[in-house]
Amino acid sequence: MSITVNIYYKGNNGSAKRFVEEMTSGGIVDEIRREEGNEKYEYYFSESDPETVLLIDRWKDQSSLDRHHDSPMMHKILILRQKYGLTAVAERFESLSQIPERDRRYTDR
Repeated sequence: MSITVNIYYKGNNGSAKRFVEEMTSGGIVDEIRREEGNEKYEYYFSESDPETVLLIDRWKDQSSLDRHHDSPMMHKILILRQKYGLTAVAERFESLSQIPERDRRYTDR
């Protein structure tokens, strides 16, 4: 069972995009992707709200997510969030072991 956390970073005057650029260019994103239990760490930019960036952050299980939260990466993220004046709102989802048959007809897997 994977755990997915959607985090909406919101800033002003392009600060959310600059946050992502620094997370990427500074190697933090690559470090997080290499953490044990990380399954996805991807940023998405909103067409309708250019001041918001969505992070889809997926972990193998709760213990992997807990280790990430206790890692030096979280401290770096918090520092950059503060630097760019971002707010963050999170949604958490736990994956089903299987997609229900009635929903599978709408997907390729």
